[in-house]
Amino acid sequence: MDRGGCQMSGGGSDGGSGPGPDRHGMITLEDLESFSEDQLSDSGNGSLEGGDTMEEDENPDRLLHYWQEVARGHQVEVSQDMAEPIQQLSSNNQGRSHREQVPFALLGRKEKCGEILYEKRHYEKGHWACITMHEETYEQSICYGFMRIMKYICQQNSLGDYLGMTLPIVTVVRTDENHSGISHNVTVAYYLPAEHQTQPPQPLDNDIVIEIWPAAVVYTRAFSGPTNEVTIINQINILAELLDSPEACVNDSFIVAGYTNPAHSNRQNEIWFLERH
Repeated sequence: MDRGGCQMSGGGSDGGSGPGPDRHGMITLEDLESFSEDQLSDSGNGSLEGGDTMEEDENPDRLLHYWQEVARGHQVEVSQDMAEPIQQLSSNNQGRSHREQVPFALLGRKEKCGEILYEKRHYEKGHWACITMHEETYEQSICYGFMRIMKYICQQNSLGDYLGMTLPIVTVVRTDENHSGISHNVTVAYYLPAEHQTQPPQPLDNDIVIEIWPAAVVYTRAFSGPTNEVTIINQINILAELLDSPEACVNDSFIVAGYTNPAHSNRQNEIWFLERH
């Protein structure tokens, strides 16, 4: 991987989405697009108690207040300037059942007793918007990274327009040689929608870099629930044991792919191993 593991590459590395606010979830783009005003009125959290029927135009900061409350449990601050991106992401995605998927070709899978243990996929070369964070904790790095990527998606780009959601949103994590700990140096990456792949809009945030990730072969295992340091290390070790030749993959950088809103009771994630070139 290049730039500390930001690129999806099969080479070596310089170093390599759970339940809601009362558990180990993290603020992601999927979180912020998933809550309509009606859902917030039923949340029962603090100022968002059920039965509150205030309309959006009477309280434009309603979503912001909700996410400030979610973030507080992770020692993350959601600033006032996030209000507009949060509103944009929510309004642009309400009622949409389809979001663009990062394209790949399935090369094969390993199954046992009807259970898919892992899949082998080929991902084509593509443009990704990446930001690498260095916060005090792993969760803080991911939260702050997602929020800055979200601003890029919601008008803080050279087009000044909403770019559209793609899934999964991925994070590149780096581990020690024994896979016993995760570095807080975390890269958050967003795949540009097909209409922007040829000419990616440039970010206004100088820390967000548009990179071309080369084609890669990925071994991926699905898992549900929260994504935190403990679960990620556990999933890395599980997949390493399942692979016939784990040494054929990069062994100190991994990708966590998130597909589902962390407030969902059965959040869908994947751990990705990248095959070496």
